[in-house]
Amino acid sequence: MERLVSSAVRLSAGEQRVRARRRKGWRLAWVLCALAAAGEVALLLAMGFSWEEMGSTVLLVVMLCVLFGAWLCFLARESLPRYYDENKISFYGDGVFRMNLPGVHFNNSNWPHVLNAMRVWLLGTEVAFPPLWWAVHTLWPGHALSAELPLTLFACLGFCLPTYFAGKKYE
Repeated sequence: MERLVSSAVRLSAGEQRVRARRRKGWRLAWVLCALAAAGEVALLLAMGFSWEEMGSTVLLVVMLCVLFGAWLCFLARESLPRYYDENKISFYGDGVFRMNLPGVHFNNSNWPHVLNAMRVWLLGTEVAFPPLWWAVHTLWPGHALSAELPLTLFACLGFCLPTYFAGKKYE
């Protein structure tokens, strides 16, 4: 009985290689996006923008994306415990990371898609936000401050949209 249980829990060698390759790709993507975002922030500084101007927007968004992206690309579990498949659970917690999406029931059929949606949003946002912030400040200098808040809120809270849709689609 013990052999049956342990063999059922272990992944096949092929599945382990595929997961390791996929995780390695996400790690590389995280490094490249973090470097690109750092380069964009350095470019904004070179263009004359100050740390104070960028602090509550660009630096906040980039640092949150780098932090949560690192967790998702390096530490997040690729599969959920079995009880997620047996019950309707809309909460996920692992260490300091907590997520609750009402209406989405996490399970092993939607979890890989949820992870990918979160990873793509965070890595894309960390690279796209500095140029968007620059465009707002360059193209609408008189309205830049009023446009910063919606842009920042969308960058931070918009993360929930692809996560929710991926969770519902593959539920």
